[in-house]
Amino acid sequence: MGSTSRAGTRADARIPDGDVRARTGAHTPGAEPWRRRPFGPRFVAPLLMGATLNPVNSSVIATALVAIAAAVGVSVSQTAILISCLYLTSAIAQPTAGRLSEEFGPRRLFLVGIVVVFLGGMLGGIATGLPMLVVARVLIGLGTSAGYPAAMLLIRRRATAIGLNAPPSKVLGSLAIAGAVTVAVGPAIGGLLVGWFSWRAAFLVNVPFTILTFAMALAWIAKDPDVIKGRAPREVLACIDAPGIVGFGAAMTSLLVFLLSLPDPRWAALGLTVVFAAALVWWELRATNPFLDVRLLVSNGALTRTYLRNGLSLLGVYTMLYGLTQWLEAAHGLSAYAAGLALLPMGLLSAIAARIVANHVNVRRPLIVAAVLLVLGSIGSLFLTSTTPVIAVIGVTALFGIMSGVSNLSNQTALYREAPPEKLGTASGLLRTFGYVGSITSATITGIAFRSHVSDSGLHHVSLILIAIGAVVLLMTVFDRHLKPASDEIPSPHKENSPMSESSTAPTIVPSRTALLLMDYQGAVLDAIPDAEPVLDHARQALGWARDNQVQVVYVRVAFIPEDFAQVPTHNKAFAAVAENSFLLDGTPETELHGSLEVRDDDIVVRKTRFGAFSSTDLYRDLHAKCVDTLVVAGISTSGVVLSTLRDAADQDYRLFVLADATSDPDPEVHRILIDKVFPHQADILNTDDLKTLSAA
Repeated sequence: MGSTSRAGTRADARIPDGDVRARTGAHTPGAEPWRRRPFGPRFVAPLLMGATLNPVNSSVIATALVAIAAAVGVSVSQTAILISCLYLTSAIAQPTAGRLSEEFGPRRLFLVGIVVVFLGGMLGGIATGLPMLVVARVLIGLGTSAGYPAAMLLIRRRATAIGLNAPPSKVLGSLAIAGAVTVAVGPAIGGLLVGWFSWRAAFLVNVPFTILTFAMALAWIAKDPDVIKGRAPREVLACIDAPGIVGFGAAMTSLLVFLLSLPDPRWAALGLTVVFAAALVWWELRATNPFLDVRLLVSNGALTRTYLRNGLSLLGVYTMLYGLTQWLEAAHGLSAYAAGLALLPMGLLSAIAARIVANHVNVRRPLIVAAVLLVLGSIGSLFLTSTTPVIAVIGVTALFGIMSGVSNLSNQTALYREAPPEKLGTASGLLRTFGYVGSITSATITGIAFRSHVSDSGLHHVSLILIAIGAVVLLMTVFDRHLKPASDEIPSPHKENSPMSESSTAPTIVPSRTALLLMDYQGAVLDAIPDAEPVLDHARQALGWARDNQVQVVYVRVAFIPEDFAQVPTHNKAFAAVAENSFLLDGTPETELHGSLEVRDDDIVVRKTRFGAFSSTDLYRDLHAKCVDTLVVAGISTSGVVLSTLRDAADQDYRLFVLADATSDPDPEVHRILIDKVFPHQADILNTDDLKTLSAA
């Protein structure tokens, strides 16, 4: 609502300067302490703990397989299912957990995942047979899959809350470093646990770990908004695209079964993969809120290339890791423990490299370096023989270790940039899924190369395959024009506080999850604007864009019924005079929307009695019922309805855009300050001409 007047009565909708600072969350000593250190230890520590649960459980189990086989009376080869079932579960569950985090809140899913890991650890600790252990590993896979995508989404939302557009590279680096360190030391920790206690410790180690992580997350991560209350089960299923999740799970399961069957292929599994994948694409192209956004993957080539580059890079790393482990034991005669120690520098160097790269914002150069190292390391492995000194073998693995740390962090940062913010949870899970596919494929490659026996020639065949993979990754990286240098982590007011320019990376939206809010375009409010017609014209252009792209239209107007007047206290500076004079009575001309703005049956129209569109309405519930998570906001006045609505929507974690030229204020200077200095910390600032680019995907 803007300034309104009737018969000399004025309800001043402008917020005083002091109130503007308070409402916009400026960094005053008493305002939201986390803003002073948005990525401090209290926020980052539980995320690192949760995100490392998956790699910890992937690596610790390796040293317990022989003991498990003896304890439950099965062969060692049969215990391999404890590794494959975790990979299979995680490959499906990671993007699913990301989607659920987007819908129900990342903190909520993060905590649920930790509880599931706790249950899996307890079950494994008391298991008496292989079936119970498989169930325990599946539970652990399900629970740990929530950690990484939820952490990425929490980081993105915290960055958005402080107006940070560039990736917080140090925080992302911490995730990569933690993962690399746990993979590197996991087998050693597992060996110690099994040696000191028993194989059950490989499961029970999750119990204290999850209790600590749960307590830290509960105390230090801010609560998610309540998006569950009042939602029917059918609405929930529509929002998460349950058929899409099931189809993705079926396609991934059959694909991984086929890969695991090599070199004795199960062709039926491959056929089912093709059928399930075709059905999945058919469904997702028609789904209102697709789980796997096929159109986005086709239109956003940079994101798709990030997935492929990450999967191929990890395929190279794991192929060398698995291949060299077997080769060192068979050709060099090392024990499994000694072979593990020989490969330990590879993991440690990966963590060190990730730490160094975390200080750089340009991902293109590190990715090129990583691809070159993959090629050089593969060439170096061509010259390894059974007589090569172990120190030379360690030198070759060092190249792969550095390459792994650089590649993992840089691809993670590229994903953060390229994925739509509202889809970052699912996108992060898919990044991990490509990694799991690469890991399983690497085991297949080494299995084929060493099918008859482990030999130098088999290792050299693996090396030739890796040279080809490295060449593909290098070409993909060199010719990827989207891998541009990023801006610095510190928000730049000159870059952020202006409408989207041609040179900036244009954001995109998912129209089916977006709403256009046209607010207070009514007679009494328009009268307070010196020249309202240009603003109205831009609002009509935005309305036309929404109609053309099937974006949900929401009209907001301010109007009172007699009962509302009685509920306005006399100390309310903005609305006491309105109530006293029965101004803006519902049904009077000054409360009607401007006649040039067409209202259709499927539009949402809300009536409010305060400044914000959410303040006295059911708009929040209505938007969630339609699975809306992105808002394009325009209205009059800038310091009234737009400011209040934007702040409320930001606190509810909506992705926000403000149409600068469809918004106005009685005071042009207040409008300029809000658009240039305040709003960019919660929203992207656009003009109506930018909308066609916004919906390009």
